[in-house]
Amino acid sequence: MKNKTIITISRQFGSGGHEIGQKLAEKLNVPFYDKELIALAAKKSGISSEILENIDEKATNSLLYSLSMGMYGFGSNGRLSPDLPMNDKLFLLQSEIITDAAKQGSCVIVGRCADYLLRDDPCAVHVFIQASRQKRVERVTRLYDLSEQKALEMMIKTDKKRAAYFNFYTSLKWGQIENYNLCVDSGSIGVDNAVDLIAQFAEMHRKFW
Repeated sequence: MKNKTIITISRQFGSGGHEIGQKLAEKLNVPFYDKELIALAAKKSGISSEILENIDEKATNSLLYSLSMGMYGFGSNGRLSPDLPMNDKLFLLQSEIITDAAKQGSCVIVGRCADYLLRDDPCAVHVFIQASRQKRVERVTRLYDLSEQKALEMMIKTDKKRAAYFNFYTSLKWGQIENYNLCVDSGSIGVDNAVDLIAQFAEMHRKFW
């Protein structure tokens, strides 16, 4: 589908990745997937969305072992194995939803290893959003009404969690520049300019594949 554009967004906590993704989807008039993936996974599996929310983008140490033992998560009936830990169930559910969404048409997807899952899709543009520590602290302080110290602690903890999740479920390293087509410093140009830049890059990318 020549005119299809899928944009995956990986992001440092506090860089505005969610807001950029949401505004980008609105600008392009395409579906947006972030926390929406939780609701879709809950609907697909029948598992409580509250349970899935608590384990979102958190890795376990079990899936790779399961895969090495030939326990691929989905049984012959297409259903998730009841023996899989909940974190791994959510990863597999979201992976299936992401790949299905990409097949259906243009969309913007935030996080959940979407860049890895769609790494071979020529329609996909993979973006990493970052900002300086100070800019991110200022944003987190404002959004969550925290002290600067608490905001910094929250940033470090969240980014460690995201890196551990990505590094565990993929063969790549979170934040490594060669994983992405475009890296954007939202702290330098602002959210709205970041949206415009990504949209322009995606348009240029579409002309070259």
